[in-house]
Amino acid sequence: MLALLRIVAIFFYFLLINLVLVLICLVRPFHRDNVHACGALYSSVSVLFGLKIEIRVPDSVKQGGPYVYIANHQNSYDLLTICGATQKGTVTVGKKSLVWIPVVGQIYWLTGNIMIDRNNSGRAHDTLQSTVQKIQKKRLSVWFFPEGTRSYGRGLLPFKTGAFRIAKATNEPIVTITASRLYDKIKLNRWDNGTLLIELSEPEFMDENKSLKQNAEYFHQKMQQQIKKVDAEVDNKIG
Repeated sequence: MLALLRIVAIFFYFLLINLVLVLICLVRPFHRDNVHACGALYSSVSVLFGLKIEIRVPDSVKQGGPYVYIANHQNSYDLLTICGATQKGTVTVGKKSLVWIPVVGQIYWLTGNIMIDRNNSGRAHDTLQSTVQKIQKKRLSVWFFPEGTRSYGRGLLPFKTGAFRIAKATNEPIVTITASRLYDKIKLNRWDNGTLLIELSEPEFMDENKSLKQNAEYFHQKMQQQIKKVDAEVDNKIG
């Protein structure tokens, strides 16, 4: 019964949120803070899932970027959870095909996110160059899921190098966004689904003496350690 009530409440609340976001995007299309507004509104849905979200942001990050954010990507609930950590002046890089998703896709485009055609390597390269220019010209931060796909409980997957290419080309520091275990955590028939802890790191520049692959491996290890840390902290709260 609880699951049914939740589904109905989430459906209507999600419709309301998207209506508000459509209005925001029509009033200020492609505004630098539209993605931040989306993240704040979408993550508010988590309350209806019985999930409490705690986000920790260092003062250095609050002062503004640009930064290259990299976050772990666990499952589809990320749209309603880790997105709450989106800081002002941030856009994401996503598949061009997302624009065809009714309402959500159009909002994704109007919020100013960068669309990549992954089926066309030449266009993808041009988009990366465009991303670099936007970061430098508009002083925007950019958010990546460097795993490239959802992990679905398989642990932190290997990183692709796109985010690190951007960081190298712009000479901007990297901030990791690490969420505690979310896979198989939300049960619609359970009233209290606990806490999701999201922690942002201090900004850190890549090591110029290392290759892109080596830097990717370094930040992968760093995020693995942070995942263990936040998971242990959430487990201790439960215990």
